[in-house]
Amino acid sequence: MNFLAHIYLSGDNELVTIGNFMADGIKGKKYKKYPKEIQIGIQLHREIDTFTDAHKTVRKGTKRLHKKYSHYSGVIVDILYDHFLAKNWDKYCDVPLDIYCERFYDSLEDHFDILPERIKRMMPYMIADNWLLSYATIEGIQKVLEGMNRRTMNRSKMNLAVNELEDFYKEFESEFTIFFEELIQFSKNKLKLLSSQP
Repeated sequence: MNFLAHIYLSGDNELVTIGNFMADGIKGKKYKKYPKEIQIGIQLHREIDTFTDAHKTVRKGTKRLHKKYSHYSGVIVDILYDHFLAKNWDKYCDVPLDIYCERFYDSLEDHFDILPERIKRMMPYMIADNWLLSYATIEGIQKVLEGMNRRTMNRSKMNLAVNELEDFYKEFESEFTIFFEELIQFSKNKLKLLSSQP
């Protein structure tokens, strides 16, 4: 899953959410140097990624993209799923998406010192362009995919994947809806388990 889903699946704990958000920048056992709730967020992020990558519904989407985008297919599906979460946000959360995003950005700024360098560098762009809110539109997703393609030195051609999003929109949305219900329950159970451990 991509940024918005990881943030949402963290629940209401601010530090768990920060940990989940920054987890990709923390390798191996380095998470153990952080406070307990940050550790829980990092571990939750890893569990979510493992569950997602192995899920048969998600694999339908990656298979649809694989011929054209190869090993970037999973990254693309993660981004597309954030689009469907943002677009259908009111089904999942009582707080409007624009307010939810602002609160998260405020939280990032409050915990700036604890963030990995990569996140610190990315954060000003994320907030200025309001990435999380932009996921709700196809235009916003197009910009994200263009940015990802630039980071791969144009090798991935991920910028073109908006075509597949439009061509298979109903299929991707249906797969997201089925999968995300399962992922919400999985994440709640995993969060409860991680939080109960000493």
